[in-house]
Amino acid sequence: MAESAVPNFTMPRLDTRDADFEALLGALLDWEGVSDAEVQQRVAEIIAAVRERGDAALVELTGRLDRLSVSDMAALTLSAERLAEAYAGLPDEQREALSHAAERIRTYHQHQKPESWRYTEADGSVLGQQITPLDRAGIYVPGGKAAYPSSVLMNAIPAHVAGVREIVMVVPTPDGVVNELVLAAAHLAGVDKVFTLGGAQAVAALAYGTESVPRVDKIVGPGNIYVATAKRAVFGQVGIDMIAGPSEILVVSDGGTDPEWLAMDLFSQAEHDEDAQAILLSWDDAHLDAVEAAIERLLPTLERAPIVRASLESRGALIRCRDRDEALALVNRIAPEHLELSVEDPDALLPQVRHAGAVFMGRYTAEALGDYCAGPNHVLPTSGTARFSSPLGVYDFQKRSSIIHCSAEGASALGRTASVLARGESLTAHARSAENRIVPKT
Repeated sequence: MAESAVPNFTMPRLDTRDADFEALLGALLDWEGVSDAEVQQRVAEIIAAVRERGDAALVELTGRLDRLSVSDMAALTLSAERLAEAYAGLPDEQREALSHAAERIRTYHQHQKPESWRYTEADGSVLGQQITPLDRAGIYVPGGKAAYPSSVLMNAIPAHVAGVREIVMVVPTPDGVVNELVLAAAHLAGVDKVFTLGGAQAVAALAYGTESVPRVDKIVGPGNIYVATAKRAVFGQVGIDMIAGPSEILVVSDGGTDPEWLAMDLFSQAEHDEDAQAILLSWDDAHLDAVEAAIERLLPTLERAPIVRASLESRGALIRCRDRDEALALVNRIAPEHLELSVEDPDALLPQVRHAGAVFMGRYTAEALGDYCAGPNHVLPTSGTARFSSPLGVYDFQKRSSIIHCSAEGASALGRTASVLARGESLTAHARSAENRIVPKT
């Protein structure tokens, strides 16, 4: 039955007991997001053009690459009134859903706000940390067919909560196609300026500024290989959030969750694109068989079945492990973007999870809820980078400054220590600067 429903479909099955498991897993996880030399060269040329010719280059590149012929930047600029109009014009159901999601995302990120702090030492010296928001943030939002209003909310709302003074959004509109939901989301999220620009030229404009596009301090948001390459190229001139790879989901199941639920959870990420990755771990052979059968049964019912199929065949897997502990070891080895702990007692497993972008607990928490409206950010580390990085949040739009205010007594005591260390490094000006504040002992 499965073969007739999905001819020649084969989703890889791996077993940790097999001698070649490590090699197979390594090949499965291998993904390199670095662009080739040709892409890098084209991006470098685009960035150079924008730096040299500003608005004129943006108008020309938008006409050539997005097939949108305009005479000046005014035609590529959307007013606050246009965003409000988009929001008001949505069907009631969409407007209410967007507002509900925005409210939940804002509430969650309000809890992330760090506070400045200080403490006073016995000699009267004061040490501390001051938190300040960025002056201006740039939000890149994919456009055209891949339009994601949820990404607007997830990128702009934390910036707004952080206190960023100005939020600038760029969104491509190939062939002049504007997504009203994206504009409505920008209105809800507090975006200040919107330009219908995309690709490397939009990143360059945000990084260096033009006559119309203000220079920002940090660029966040997903994009294609040209956007990712441009973000990498301008890093240092501005901050960036991350270089994101394909979407990923890793599901750990104890065998008690409906196989059809799990099949659809895997599909939910595989439908993003052919490079997306969907993996399920279980120590229950019969359960893995049931999930595989559900995948074969449900795959033909999907609108994006060809994409899902390509993703599952090339980068997906059903993995049989020995037990729960081995499954958790694999979780930390893979360090997934999204982790579903689809088990009876997820709280018992959570302390052993060291590397994951977001953890979805229990049988009822589908990853898709996190993509849209649960509240936590859906901009997450991919390709194993959850080992050392975190979800996008309020803290990404703020800076920390150290505060040091020495009393005369404190400067004298610290000066003696600094003098010894500075002279040990042969930096005598450092030493003498510190020694100037030392009060001679009587």
